[in-house]
Amino acid sequence: MDIFPQDYYEFFIVFNDGDYYTGHDLLEAVWLTDRSNLFIKGLLQMTVALYHYEYGNVKGAREMLKVAKHYLTPYKPVHWQLNLVPVLKYIDKCLLDIPLHINRVKFEEIHTLPALPRLYLNLEE
Repeated sequence: MDIFPQDYYEFFIVFNDGDYYTGHDLLEAVWLTDRSNLFIKGLLQMTVALYHYEYGNVKGAREMLKVAKHYLTPYKPVHWQLNLVPVLKYIDKCLLDIPLHINRVKFEEIHTLPALPRLYLNLEE
């Protein structure tokens, strides 16, 4: 069985709870120990994108998801015990759902944005 940084394991818990801000912090801690780890950077970008979207930065979310897809695609189908096939499908679905004609909305207007689907991440053995 592979052993990964503790922050990686904790990331799955907070991500699945929808706490993308904390998820970002956990992944950033892993990435800062090895900046060449583009897999972690891709997960980090996806998590930041979801956080941005929740706070109305629509363009930022869209761009971060594109970057996340770029970084994660070379690691499919499975890397660090994460099946990336559903992750990449999720990113594609989000990119379809995020409006192209909106760059930013005020926090009070976030409810007018289309809701993004939820993704639940699990480690595979």
